[in-house]
Amino acid sequence: MNLIPVNLSTLRLGQPLPFTLRNENGVLLANKGYTITSREEITYWTSRGMTLCVDVDAADNHRAYVGKLYDMVRTDSTLGDIAEMKLGADDLAPVKATEASGIPDWTALQLRANTLLRDPQAENFLPRLDKLYNELHNLVQQHPDATLCALMHLAATEVHMYSATHAMLVYVVCSMAAHDVLNWPAEQDGTLGRAALTMNIAMTALQDQLTVQNQAMTAQQIEAVEQHPQRAFTMLLALGVDSEDWLLAVRHHHDRAPGPLDAKTVALRMSRLIQRADAFIARLSPRVGRESIPPATAMQACYYDEEKNVDEAGAAIIKAVGVYSPGVFVRLANGEIAAVIRRSANTTAPRVAVLVNREGMPTGELIVRETNIPSYKIVAHVLHRDVRVQVQLHKLLALI
Repeated sequence: MNLIPVNLSTLRLGQPLPFTLRNENGVLLANKGYTITSREEITYWTSRGMTLCVDVDAADNHRAYVGKLYDMVRTDSTLGDIAEMKLGADDLAPVKATEASGIPDWTALQLRANTLLRDPQAENFLPRLDKLYNELHNLVQQHPDATLCALMHLAATEVHMYSATHAMLVYVVCSMAAHDVLNWPAEQDGTLGRAALTMNIAMTALQDQLTVQNQAMTAQQIEAVEQHPQRAFTMLLALGVDSEDWLLAVRHHHDRAPGPLDAKTVALRMSRLIQRADAFIARLSPRVGRESIPPATAMQACYYDEEKNVDEAGAAIIKAVGVYSPGVFVRLANGEIAAVIRRSANTTAPRVAVLVNREGMPTGELIVRETNIPSYKIVAHVLHRDVRVQVQLHKLLALI
């Protein structure tokens, strides 16, 4: 064993441990996946003189350990800092890919984003945010369809980390629209991405709570939702953010401000794009007390602005993701039900993977169809709740 101390401030209550926790002598304290429910559990160990450690000889931990060492050397950290390095929970839940498929571990990324955004006052929040942004940016640049498919699927199926998944998906959709349709300068993506990821940091926990809440919102919750853009703006200022475009994009991301994008400042263009993507994706995502809205209805609401005119930002989003976005379910002309896996030049004829045959039975092995063929033409969207098949995301992504 090669035991390295854990940074205790990164241990999140109510979240599964991404590693096995041991003391300085290697004695097992908690298995990977164990959920620490109260700070008293940590205090119980530390008050007895224990140092909480992780074994970096374990394969996944070793990669994270070497990666952090490399980052510290690359940034000219002192030898003393390197010698006293501690690993955090976020370091040990990296986005990793299998050697065979190259598919990222989306569950790990979702967990790390959730841990980060639920605690914006945590140590090194901004550097960790930069890391999350850079990973998502690389994924959407290199694998846009797979990234969109994965996040659309997670947004439709995982309600307990809704806020983090939603923020990541809003960024991805905005980035694709800005780059592929609106032709915004590439250097603006960093500001757009950080604004999208942090737009809800003043209400992340509340947003997750509302997703699983059956009752109507209380007056206090309504007030918190209404005030969260300004509160997020204030929190980012306190964290040291000095980008005016980032700050104002967050502050105004709930504004209802139709009109040509060229007539707006850079910050307000970003806020408008984020606002349209935010509302579009929220409509697609189910909650315990509310089913998701059919994609066609959500797209129509995104496409038209508050004055019933075509919205430039909304139209760019629809053109970028396609009429049938990767990650949504559709019914084909022959009666099969399939998941969209790749966009095409014809936004109404993407590539799909069949999940349910025409007799209504699961196919077992996924079958790829090209929907520009008449017999495989898409005839309707299908809600996730209506597909009684357990979809294995990694198998879906492997086809892309």
